[in-house]
Amino acid sequence: MKNSNPFIPALFTCLKEGYNFGKFRADVIAGVTVAIVALPLAMAMAVASGASPDKGLVTAVVAGFFISFLGGSRVQIGGPTGAFVVVIFDIIDRFGFDGLVIASIMAGIILVISGYAKLGKLIKFIPYPVITGFTSGIAVIIASSQVKDFLGLTVENVPADFLGKWACYLSHLNETSIFAVGLGVLGFGIIAICKKISPQIPAYLVSIVAVSLISWGFALPVDTIGSKFPELPSGLPLPTWPQISIDTIRELIPSACTIAFLAGIEALLSAVVADGMIGHKHSLNQELVGQGVANIASGIFGGLPATGAIARTATNVKAGGRTPVAGIAHALFLLVFLYTAMDILAFIPMAALAAVLFMVSWGMSDVKHFIQIAKISPSDRTILFLTFALTVLVDLTVAIGVGVTFASLLFMRHMSRSMEIRRHNNISEYERQDGYDPADDDLDIPEDVIVLQINGPLFFGVASEFCDKLKSLEKMPRILILRMRFMPYLDASGESSIENIINVCKEHHTFVIFSAIRSQPRTILEKAGIHKNLDGALAKDFEHALKMAKDKLKDPEFLKQHTDPLI
Repeated sequence: MKNSNPFIPALFTCLKEGYNFGKFRADVIAGVTVAIVALPLAMAMAVASGASPDKGLVTAVVAGFFISFLGGSRVQIGGPTGAFVVVIFDIIDRFGFDGLVIASIMAGIILVISGYAKLGKLIKFIPYPVITGFTSGIAVIIASSQVKDFLGLTVENVPADFLGKWACYLSHLNETSIFAVGLGVLGFGIIAICKKISPQIPAYLVSIVAVSLISWGFALPVDTIGSKFPELPSGLPLPTWPQISIDTIRELIPSACTIAFLAGIEALLSAVVADGMIGHKHSLNQELVGQGVANIASGIFGGLPATGAIARTATNVKAGGRTPVAGIAHALFLLVFLYTAMDILAFIPMAALAAVLFMVSWGMSDVKHFIQIAKISPSDRTILFLTFALTVLVDLTVAIGVGVTFASLLFMRHMSRSMEIRRHNNISEYERQDGYDPADDDLDIPEDVIVLQINGPLFFGVASEFCDKLKSLEKMPRILILRMRFMPYLDASGESSIENIINVCKEHHTFVIFSAIRSQPRTILEKAGIHKNLDGALAKDFEHALKMAKDKLKDPEFLKQHTDPLI
């Protein structure tokens, strides 16, 4: 079912349909279940982003609440995700945490505006190889950022760039802690075993609890959250509005746009997956609005950027959640944890979080689809590898921009190759199957008539080819029939090429008949005023055009007026 009003939050729609205690019970159980899954993930994402673990929990509470309360999906679960890790780390490194707060608020505003401007559909035009390429690239970066904690290295300043980071790791391998590695491998193994036994087991939480107990019980000399972040606040911080200047806004615009783009992409992808699981269609524009408000609120409360999380959303659905109440329950459960159990975090080894993030990275990498896309076609493979490499080695924003641009160029090249201009000397069997079946004596196209059929969109990439086709004719005919039934689209360049053809035909006194022109090209030509300079006519179909041409050729006055003066 789809909301009749695209800007009514899914929560209100669900309540209007009828809400009872049975649904409430199922939603609460699902909310608690997904909160158990989200708890370690929220902390791990925050640490990977260069922030303290409490920032991740604040994000899951505040953003998770508003995404469920105001979003367009019935079962979307929001919070910090791996997609933001690279961007957040860079912003914090360059502008500090205050800069991140401002960027989150700006991104939220962009998302709200995009939602109300009904730009949600534009997300679907991002090519899948681009999405897979930068998602896999992010996964590699996240995994790389956790090598230090997994190995227990004591190096303080690790370079931000990928190659510099690995050069640093290799030069400090002699500092590897066997205890940290042991705990990391144990945590990794517990997650893998739990997932294999049953997807219902909160594998990440079980792993962190087990590894933390072993580390604490044996007093192992490893870094923990408590040693790395000695002063973790409890509870939800008071909302504060950051100091914003024009210069700061100008500097943060690229980062804010990247956050908004990633939030929109991941949220709508997650919502689409959820739609297939529950049989309801989300309101994509309202989802963008909800995501925007959530990011604004998260920034005001000192949290991180947030979006819909596919894994947590799927967990919610599998646990029985069917309305946004489940997402709200998940946020409230995490809020209780924020106020009552923050001291427990001090005992969690950093290696345990590294193991969690390794598994998250593996899930994000989507190796199966990566290999599948790489096999489809050379162009898709090029886009995939290019986006992946730029994400890892250069910058996420650059990767997205270059990937989309390159994909667009390749698409235009493919479209230009698919566009075909055919000349007909007679009516073939193909033509008769195409709805034209005249009598046998009418099959031949008269000698003074040339038929050009345009197959495909006539746009700037192929407009010149259209003109070249006409210029390649040995001589101009008295009548030129342009079959346009299979031309669905015409842009300004295509219109200009048609205008040039009309001018050439006018010089040669050639009569032009447009056959079966479709609505969009017709509108473009009418707006351009082509008819004012046209020595020709419009025909509803090719049969009509051919009959019109034959009638014209029987008229002596027409023959006199349409003889090529340049011969």
